[in-house]
Amino acid sequence: MISRTLPGKLRESLPAYAFLAPWLVGLVGLTMVPMVLSLYYSFTDYSLLAPPVWEGLANYQRMLSDDRYQHSLVVTFTYVLLSVPLEMVFALAVAVVLNQGLKAVAFYRAVYYVPSLLGGSVAIAILWRQIFGADGLVNHLLSSVGVDGPSWIASPDTSLLTLVLLRVWQFGAPMVIFLAGLRQIPGDVLEAAEVDGAGRVRRFLHITLPLLSPIVFFNLVLQTIGAFQAFTPAFIVSGSGGPSDSTLFYTLYLYQKAFGSFEMGYAAAMAWVLLLIIAGFTVANFVMSRRWVFYADEREAR
Repeated sequence: MISRTLPGKLRESLPAYAFLAPWLVGLVGLTMVPMVLSLYYSFTDYSLLAPPVWEGLANYQRMLSDDRYQHSLVVTFTYVLLSVPLEMVFALAVAVVLNQGLKAVAFYRAVYYVPSLLGGSVAIAILWRQIFGADGLVNHLLSSVGVDGPSWIASPDTSLLTLVLLRVWQFGAPMVIFLAGLRQIPGDVLEAAEVDGAGRVRRFLHITLPLLSPIVFFNLVLQTIGAFQAFTPAFIVSGSGGPSDSTLFYTLYLYQKAFGSFEMGYAAAMAWVLLLIIAGFTVANFVMSRRWVFYADEREAR
């Protein structure tokens, strides 16, 4: 009876809304409501054990004088600026090799993609800690050639680099996207350039990369966002921030404040600042992309 009284268009949309209902409930209940509450808590003194007390901008002002917070920013920015370009270059290089008509490309593609599936797990982080420990695999290999290696994770000079290597090792996801993009580049364009005398390096720099620039941009945005959100490697590999806080990621310090000191208000403020930082980097990437990203419609217009 109810369906008969509804307008025709709304009645036709009811099945769609019914299928979307679980997602809408999750969006509102698990995303939107927690975001609004965290924004409110960021302006309060909240410890989970007592009702929140409104403090205005006190949490945000506290960040300006928090030395560990500022150090976590430096560590995180260093990690992002080192790991993302290296991961992108390595992923593109492997994709170019796989695009050369190798046999069993599907097998190699699956093998190289596995680290992206497992790299964020606790088990891989523990394995990484064992590999780069004082008695780990790396030092055993070095000792076989007469080199006495340091404890890579316990040294402030190398601990962050081990986490950068772990991030670079997870190059599978951008590599698969790069490979798909390379497969879409018209072969006749490359053949025409080869006939005109362009070598492999010149064809790659002046034809392949410009045609692949939208894919590069897509991977750059995704990998930058993911690098800012890195948490598990620092938490498992280095514990509370490593030696001299050399691996004190922003997310790790946020976790310590939220669940170690129960300073939920301060942690919520940190989370919103991180959101603004990621949004700023994303907007900057979009603005700068106008100078180096070329789309098919733009090339045709020219």
